[in-house]
Amino acid sequence: MLYIIRHGKTDWNLRHKLQGRTDIPLNEEGRQMAIEAGERYKDTHFDVCYCSPLIRARETAGLLLKDRDVPVVIDDRLKEMGFGIYEGEEEIFGKPECPVRELFFNPAGYVAQDGAESLEELFSRTGSFLKEVAYPQVKEGKDVLIVGHGAMNSAIICQVLGKPVDKLWEVGIENCRLITLI
Repeated sequence: MLYIIRHGKTDWNLRHKLQGRTDIPLNEEGRQMAIEAGERYKDTHFDVCYCSPLIRARETAGLLLKDRDVPVVIDDRLKEMGFGIYEGEEEIFGKPECPVRELFFNPAGYVAQDGAESLEELFSRTGSFLKEVAYPQVKEGKDVLIVGHGAMNSAIICQVLGKPVDKLWEVGIENCRLITLI
């Protein structure tokens, strides 16, 4: 089986700030969410966990898998999508001038600029991870968990489910909700 989960909440989530690759830790609510997810999913078997190197994902993996003998492997391809100079920008849904806003309303029309990562780049690196790491292990019968982020997880979900980029947000990526992909 292949599972995916998004990290717990951070202060930037609460303030509706674009995090991207900015390394923001979980807040107390996020830590509690990860602990509760660990309890909620305690009977779900994982052979291995692959995790983003960002602290909010690593903290989530550690709390979720606490007291379980599941190795956590960090993979840079699981970092959140980079938003360039727009990381830290608040309330972008109300700022039509912010180019990253387009990603959330019209992903197929999103054009990366000012140091932001494109969807093509995001899909390329997450697709590489799926092809080289996740799929072979699932084929061997292993239960694989991915701990990551909103946009990065959505890119993986689209690829696994064969959805086009305009359906990037269709599944919805709630904090600390486990999604079974295959």
